[in-house]
Amino acid sequence: FFPRKNFSTKTNVGKTSLLHQYVHKTFYEDYRTTLGASILTKVLAVDSTPLKLQIWDTGGQERFRSMVSTFYKGSDGCMLAFDVTDRESFEALDNWRDDFLEKVIPREQDFPMVVLGNKIDLSDRQVPKETASAWCKEKDIPYFEVSAKNNINVAEAFETLAKQALSTVSILHYLTDSIKLTPNDKPKQSCC
Repeated sequence: FFPRKNFSTKTNVGKTSLLHQYVHKTFYEDYRTTLGASILTKVLAVDSTPLKLQIWDTGGQERFRSMVSTFYKGSDGCMLAFDVTDRESFEALDNWRDDFLEKVIPREQDFPMVVLGNKIDLSDRQVPKETASAWCKEKDIPYFEVSAKNNINVAEAFETLAKQALSTVSILHYLTDSIKLTPNDKPKQSCC
């Protein structure tokens, strides 16, 4: 999970709450700011393929920026989250997405990614659903309106990202399997 603008120091978009709701089916009101990153795992089946997700929960503060970006490499998917009651967290999505794509290897514009608009259970909304949907449609990224507190669309968002990542990995695996190497027919020489 990631969001920042000029890498804003805004926190509390609910990344940790979303993760704990998905993995443990729990919601706590009093999460502390994530310092750096933490890891949670979840086992699930996607299209009858068993997967073990390793989910990195990264801190959203500027002071963790350089450390957090090291976790991007080797990722199979990215989930961007913003708080629908905080316009600044939504405006940060472009910078988070660009930062991620700049550092992920290999860099692909169609890298598996979803966007979550969290805290739809609150009444002081600042980001209309249509605005967030339009941003995601322009970038061809699935968008989910979610509530970690009320467990709305949380599993669906994670499972969509898992399916995207699995299809990408399957394509890469297929390409790798198509390369045939011939064994070296020279006898091995022994040495001391």
